[in-house]
Formats: sequence, C-alpha cells, structure tokens
Amino acid sequence: MFITPAYAQAADAAGGAALLQNLVPFVLIFGIMWLLLIRPQQKKMKEHRNMVAALRRGDQVVTAGGLIGKVSKVKEDGEVEVEIAEGVKVRVVRSTITSVLSKTEPATTE
Repeated sequence: MFITPAYAQAADAAGGAALLQNLVPFVLIFGIMWLLLIRPQQKKMKEHRNMVAALRRGDQVVTAGGLIGKVSKVKEDGEVEVEIAEGVKVRVVRSTITSVLSKTEPATTE
C-alpha cells in the first residue's frame, strides 16, 4: 500500500562506451602529471648523474652538506676526496655533490 513497485529497467546497450568515458579523465590526469612532474625530474637526475660522472681533479664543488672545496682525488669506488681548506681533506660520497662551481680544463697532451 505505501510501497511503490520497482520495475526492472532495461540494461544500457553502450556499456563499453560508458567505461571508456570514465577512464579518459584518469588517462589525461596521468599524462599531465607525467609531463609536469615525472619527466622533468628524470631529466634533472640524468644531468646530475652526468655531472658526477664527469668530476675531475681540480674541480671546485659544493656538497649536499654545504661544504665548498676542490676535488683532490676521484676514486673508482664512488668516493671523492675534497680539500675544504689548506691541508684539510674530507672523503665524500660522489652522489652527495650537488653542483660544480668551476671546472678545470683537461691538460693538453702535446
């Protein structure tokens, strides 16, 4: 008496189109995030990796801790010896070097 009868409704024939319509915004959001966030970060990481790989003796560098010094020895095991004052040398991990202030020119072999 107080309840109205509920009748079954016909199923939508375009179920695949509705699914596609719901996925398009998620794909667009991911694409925009990739272009604005992920891609520039990957580019920055690649530049840092190349900078660290190109370190040479005599380069003036800044470490992640804020130390400024001159590279005195580059080791193959991932360490760099940096002279921060006259006679004061510290060993730092190669990846903690954040920037190179001045590069030395390679010696010419004549």
